[in-house]
Order: sequence, then C-alpha cells, then structure tokens
Amino acid sequence: METMQSRSTPQSIEDLALIDDEWSVTDVVRRAMEGTENPRLRTVMAALVRHLHEFLREVRPTDEEFELGLEFIAALGHATHATNNEVVLAADVLGLSTLVTTMNNSTAGGGRTPGALLGPFYRANAPRYQCGDCVVQDDAPGLPLFVSGTVRATDGTPLRGATVEVWQASPVGLYDNQDPNQPDRNLRGLFQTDAEGGYHFRTVRPAGYPVPTNGPVGELLAAQFRHPYRPAHIHFIVAAPGYRTLVTQVFADDSDILETDVTFGVHRQLVGRFQQVEAGRSPWGDIPAPFYTLAFDFTLEPGVQTFPRPPID
Repeated sequence: METMQSRSTPQSIEDLALIDDEWSVTDVVRRAMEGTENPRLRTVMAALVRHLHEFLREVRPTDEEFELGLEFIAALGHATHATNNEVVLAADVLGLSTLVTTMNNSTAGGGRTPGALLGPFYRANAPRYQCGDCVVQDDAPGLPLFVSGTVRATDGTPLRGATVEVWQASPVGLYDNQDPNQPDRNLRGLFQTDAEGGYHFRTVRPAGYPVPTNGPVGELLAAQFRHPYRPAHIHFIVAAPGYRTLVTQVFADDSDILETDVTFGVHRQLVGRFQQVEAGRSPWGDIPAPFYTLAFDFTLEPGVQTFPRPPID
C-alpha cells in the first residue's frame, strides 16, 4: 500500500501553470495547444483562441449573456437538417461567407470573374441539359428569361466543354426544396459550353426572396431591425479542367435592395442587365415577347478544378 513517504514531493504551487486572473487564462489555453502537430491547425486554433478571448474581454458578457450566446450556437445546430443549413445561413447574414469568398477570389490584376457565396440552397445532381434547353419543369408564373454568355480563360481563350451549373429561386421566391408544389430540382441545370465557349438556356425570371426566418437567424435579424431579403439573382458554378472553379451569382440590375442584401453578397461586377423585351421573338426558340434577356460572360483563371460540397441534400 502506498504511503505518504513514498509519494513524490509535489511542485510548488507558484511553479504551476494555473489561473491567476482573466489575462492568464489565454496563456494557459495557448500552452495547452502548443503540442498540436498539424502546423495549420496549430496556427488557426491559436489565432481563434486569441481573438475569441479578446472579444470576450472587450464586450465583457455577463454569465447570463454568455449562456444566451451558447444557446444561440446550439440552436443553429438544432435548426440544421436535410433541407436547411442554419449554420451556413448564420455565416451568410454575418458577412463571414462573403468575406471569405472575397479574400479567396481576389480580382486584382487577374481579370477573373468575382466569386460570390454558395448559399444554403445548393444541391448536387442537377439535371443535365443541352444548351438552349429550359430548366423550368412546371408552369411557373412570370416572364421567360433567356440567359447566354461565353466562358473564357484570363488570356481570352474560349473554354470549350466547360461546365456551367445554375440554380435559382422561382418567381415567387422559393427554391425547389422549400416549395412542395415544385418538381424536385426544378430551376436547376447543368450545361456544357460549345466549341466557342458559349452557353445559353431558358428559365423564368427569379424573384428576390427572404432567407428563412423561422430559426435563430431570423430572431437575430429581427433584433437588429434588418430585413431578410436577397435581391433577385441566379447562382452559377463554372468549371473547367486546369482552371479554378468559379462559384458566383449574377444579380438583377433593377432590384432596389442591391445595397442591403441580407447576406452582403452583391459584388459590383456581378450586377447583370435583365433587359425586358416588349416586341419580337426570343433569341432562340419561338417564344413571343414579352420576355427578359441576360447576357453574362465568365472568366476563369488557371488552377485546380474543384466542386463545393452541397450544404443540403
């Protein structure tokens, strides 16, 4: 049986890395993580702890406020399910998604098309179409929209066979996964550019819409007296082997909330001209006016082709 005499002599309490005051907490936590082998993880976590601790020291939350903050984070997880990703939505309405996208997709000196946030409604397995096809699978109200453009490299070379994936809200402001009246994967499509790098398809003009407000993000927006709306837009993923994949959006120029997009996603270069045509026939097919047209070109820079992970099923 171990006796008191056989135990090692304890260290002096003064020599132990213990908490003395609020300023010592950060250093104790930093020391605990110094053994992290992955250098990137070590750098990221050290910076995260440093900034989070400084944030707390700046705002000095009460115990009750801290508990409310933790409840908000937990609620984001509880509100996330197969058709809604509340965590992504929170990152969007706090400007985090747009900031990361802008940092990682600088257009300075490169001539590439700016990126925009993926958003919480991207889904995999979009229907494949031929150029000129229509992505509308139902009798959606609203005027037809004819979209066309060219995909080029930064040196001006047209990119044949590039993938152009699109998705959008309906004329009533709902994505297919939000609306039980829409067919599955309605207003979504996957196209390949032709020999000249061109793409074109028919859809219906999308409406602006509110982000989901029945969860914790909606409560936050209400407390901040912010509207929940996004201006009308179409999402694009443009990809080609040997080039960095572009995730972006094109916004309607006649929207009155371009400056107050709830997700801060409107880049100046991503505002497209939604031109209404009052007479004549459509650019292809045989659709009479009125209808809208949108011409928008994309420029890719050399790099690695990747594809984003869908936030919902």
